[in-house]
Amino acid sequence: MTRFYSEHSRYYVSVDCIVFGFDEGKLRLLIGRRQMDPGRGEWSLYGGFVREDESLEDAAHRTLQELTGLKRMYLKQVGAFGAIDRDPGERVISVAYCALINVKDYDERLLQEHEVTWVNLDELPQLYSDHNEMVRKALTLLRRRIGREPLSFNLLPDLFTLTQLQQVYEAILGTEIDKRNFRKRVKEIDFIEKTELIDKLTSKRGAALYRFNKRMYNGNTNFKL
Repeated sequence: MTRFYSEHSRYYVSVDCIVFGFDEGKLRLLIGRRQMDPGRGEWSLYGGFVREDESLEDAAHRTLQELTGLKRMYLKQVGAFGAIDRDPGERVISVAYCALINVKDYDERLLQEHEVTWVNLDELPQLYSDHNEMVRKALTLLRRRIGREPLSFNLLPDLFTLTQLQQVYEAILGTEIDKRNFRKRVKEIDFIEKTELIDKLTSKRGAALYRFNKRMYNGNTNFKL
């Protein structure tokens, strides 16, 4: 790489991944103990430094694939974090990305390999540096988008009940939703399809299973729930 701008200081650039999951009616976050100095042993998001031959988004996808083993997932940039003293080791500017995955898709072996764990968002401990602020901003982003983008389906299995769908919305929004009105709106959306299958594991009475039709959704700009 040609060396220009030598009169200016050089800084490190990293990506931090805010990985949300949903399980047992709770919004969850993937965190682990930091395995490097400074801050070794502190709870932290999973991240890494951007390589010279990759873009920010490429770095985020690579980091997430290393962590989860998954190639396709919802990924959005949350913002840049560049406080002068945010990292006591060096001047590091971090760009945070938010990802949504189905907890059941995550291989337990990778949890152990990377020494990470799922924690309920309402039980989140103090994280390293400004990582708690990253999480708060990511949640704000989700709350702004969930009513006009089908984000919730990234957190659910392919087949889900309306109760599970409502629980995802309530977990992200942090408030209860009227069951009757919610179900009425869902039934007006043509790309949320009711199947002939019945869930007998999580519902004693047996609840109908639904699925998200991605093909039907493509090009639909009128989504609102």
